[in-house]
Amino acid sequence: MASFSFPITTTAFVLFLLSLTSNMFNNLAAKHGHKTSLHHHQNSHSSSIKSITNTRLQKAYIALQAWKRVIYSDPNNMTTNWIGPSVCNYTGIYCTPFPNDTKIQVVAGIDLNHADIAGFLPEELGLLNDLALLHLNSNRFCGILPLYLSNLTLLHELDLSNNRFVGPFPNLVLSLPSLKYLDLRFNEFEGPLPSQLFSKDLDAIFVNNNRLTSMIPSNLGSSTASVVVFANNYFGGCLPPSIANFANTLEELLLINTSLSGCLPPEVGFLYKLKVLDVSNNKLVGPIPYSIAGLAHLELLNLAHNMMNGIVPEGICVLPKLSNFTFSYNYFCEEQGICSNLTSKGIVYDDRRNCLPEKPLQRSKKECDPVAEHPIDSFALHCGT
Repeated sequence: MASFSFPITTTAFVLFLLSLTSNMFNNLAAKHGHKTSLHHHQNSHSSSIKSITNTRLQKAYIALQAWKRVIYSDPNNMTTNWIGPSVCNYTGIYCTPFPNDTKIQVVAGIDLNHADIAGFLPEELGLLNDLALLHLNSNRFCGILPLYLSNLTLLHELDLSNNRFVGPFPNLVLSLPSLKYLDLRFNEFEGPLPSQLFSKDLDAIFVNNNRLTSMIPSNLGSSTASVVVFANNYFGGCLPPSIANFANTLEELLLINTSLSGCLPPEVGFLYKLKVLDVSNNKLVGPIPYSIAGLAHLELLNLAHNMMNGIVPEGICVLPKLSNFTFSYNYFCEEQGICSNLTSKGIVYDDRRNCLPEKPLQRSKKECDPVAEHPIDSFALHCGT
């Protein structure tokens, strides 16, 4: 399967992000007067930063030195040159001119992806008010996210994926007014997803491979995201009909192994921009909604490892962009028309372990008969039952 993640932001894009947000600088006041610990570190470094006349880089120096002190493993020596006040020369730190005064440099981006660094995030990172992107993918950072990250009012991209962060869903991200890209996958966050997450103007939401529980919030469709990945969590319940409200933006929806139950709602067929729909390894029952046959942009449809039954409608198999259709390990009893031989259309498909007569590698009659005798009426089945 293809990888459904956004490309890493380049230094050029940092400049672009800051140009978009330049009008916000006039209203920014430093929000670091919360605890004495922040001022304590300012005093302890006063002799080292006398030469820095740029107050924004002074704060960046304080923040980055505090961070270096709580990094206890850096096998690739990414932070070795984090010495002295010239923070713009630090590895992984990207500076750009301040929009209102191009003679002033600010720290606009931090990219430490794949650095294998171990440590945690100190509260002093809240001093980096000019930060537009923070990329920490594939490290060993741990602990709870400091609340002072909510000071990063210009932050556009937050990628904390593939680390060891713990605790409940970090609600501080909800208060980041400029955030568009949120990637928290492959951590140890637990508990429910806040419904407010779907009221934010986000382009991408990655929360897969955590320990998130409870049901998917009913206002899911209020989001503006084009990519939503919930895979490998413990949500349970059903996919809310409000998913239809995603119609104008959603292109990729991955709900693999999230304990979904009930029927796949026909409202999925309203998502006319959808390219990828993967609901495999769940507890879905009932038929395939025929409304999916209207998704002209759909490229990948994976329904495998559920308890769905009924007919595989030909309308889905003739979708113009479909290249991969997997519905193995269900209880489907009939493939209409071309669905029985999709390889003739060049489509990768898998129909094993169903109840399809005269097809190889199917379930036994003993497994199939009880399902055929008690078909599920998806209209009568209420969500969650």
